[in-house]
Amino acid sequence: MPPVTLGVIILTSFIVALTVGARLRPRFVGQAPEILQPKRTFMLELGLCLFAGVLINAYNLIFYALPLVNTIAMMTGGAVAGFFIGLDSALARERYGIQKALSRDHTLPLPKRLFSMTRKFSFVALITALFVATVLAMVFARDIVWLTKIGQDDAAIAHAQMSVTSEIFFIMAVLMVLVVNLIISYSRNLKLLFNNETRVLEQVSQGDLSQKVPVATNDEFGLIAGHTNNMIDGLRHRIQLVTALKLAEELQQNLLPRQDPQVAGLDIAGTCIYCDETGGDYYDYFNLPDDRLGIVVADASDHGVGAAMHMTTVRAFLHFGIRNYHGPARLLTAVNTHATRDSSRTGHFMSVFFLEISTKSKSLRWVRAGHEPALVYDRAGNTFTELSGKGMVLGVDEAYRYEEISREGWNPGDIILIGTDGIHETRNENDQMFGQQRIHEIIQQHADASAKDINNNIINSVRNFRGKASQEDDVTLVVIKLL
Repeated sequence: MPPVTLGVIILTSFIVALTVGARLRPRFVGQAPEILQPKRTFMLELGLCLFAGVLINAYNLIFYALPLVNTIAMMTGGAVAGFFIGLDSALARERYGIQKALSRDHTLPLPKRLFSMTRKFSFVALITALFVATVLAMVFARDIVWLTKIGQDDAAIAHAQMSVTSEIFFIMAVLMVLVVNLIISYSRNLKLLFNNETRVLEQVSQGDLSQKVPVATNDEFGLIAGHTNNMIDGLRHRIQLVTALKLAEELQQNLLPRQDPQVAGLDIAGTCIYCDETGGDYYDYFNLPDDRLGIVVADASDHGVGAAMHMTTVRAFLHFGIRNYHGPARLLTAVNTHATRDSSRTGHFMSVFFLEISTKSKSLRWVRAGHEPALVYDRAGNTFTELSGKGMVLGVDEAYRYEEISREGWNPGDIILIGTDGIHETRNENDQMFGQQRIHEIIQQHADASAKDINNNIINSVRNFRGKASQEDDVTLVVIKLL
């Protein structure tokens, strides 16, 4: 068959195949999920080239009755062409999807089925090697048949050697160009994916979580991109939580006294340090009738956000009840009634110590609702006593009635300390407890100092004792120096 005729047949067959492909591509490729479009493109291009090979063989068999070996050669050529054209088109489609995802910040879901890069490389390498071996085998077989038909003189043999060598080199060069083209095309895709991945990760490392990594492939890069996006979502959620906790911390700090009260005959200093952003400890001061002062220190069960919410509720009940104040016992009884209705099903409770001080009569009245007893230091006798008493924590028994205890008189220089268990239960790196004895020693050593200095010395001693160990509980302390 003349080469021109064969060329026309091949060209016509491929034109028909391209026409069919133009009709199939929008439906077979365009309507597929974006992550599957490269695979569909490869299948379509390979199928079109094989279809063109079938058309060529059908025409040759019908009109030229070519032998079967020519049919096999033509189908092999169509398969080789379809394989390389399909891969190149698939990579181009994948690159288009990557660029589209980058330009629109479009993120696909995590690939459900992973087609790893090693499998891709192995598949391409295996098929390429198989095609090279098949093509060379067919060339050698044809050349052997041809060599048996030429003359045996030196000129004919030299011409045959040159022809065979040139043919093999040409085939190898064509295959090499096709392989190099695939490598370059795939490298461009990898560069796009890698650059975008590193760009987003650099932004994340700098605190910018505004962008995600587009999931544009179903290989390791797509998997990494998907997990990176999950990480970014987690970081965004964490930042939202941290921001909310910071806001809650600011709000809760505003619920504590901004400054200690200035009362004639008293020197008062209070401190509250939470182990988390928020906590369940609370202290407050109340101006009561007849120039009396009310001091409350409370400790909600657990710590963190839940304890903070419970503390806020009890604080609201205290501020509401103080408007009709008729003594510590009636106040806490009313607060307990409301608190129990709100928290009895949650298991939350709150210990409270309420102290009423009258500087006119030099008297103390208090209620201990399951809280640590207040500590009283008698400066003259260098002794310690407690403001103790019975009383259940708030939030357990709605019908519980509290009883108040009173004490008359004090000596100038006496010190009252109301705190939470987070002070003496603080542990250091050796799991040793701070204890009450250290508190006694600090008060004795700084008995002449102001309430603020005593408060600071206790807090600093607790912090130094804890060392590198984490703070496990809230610490609240109110020091009252009786003048």
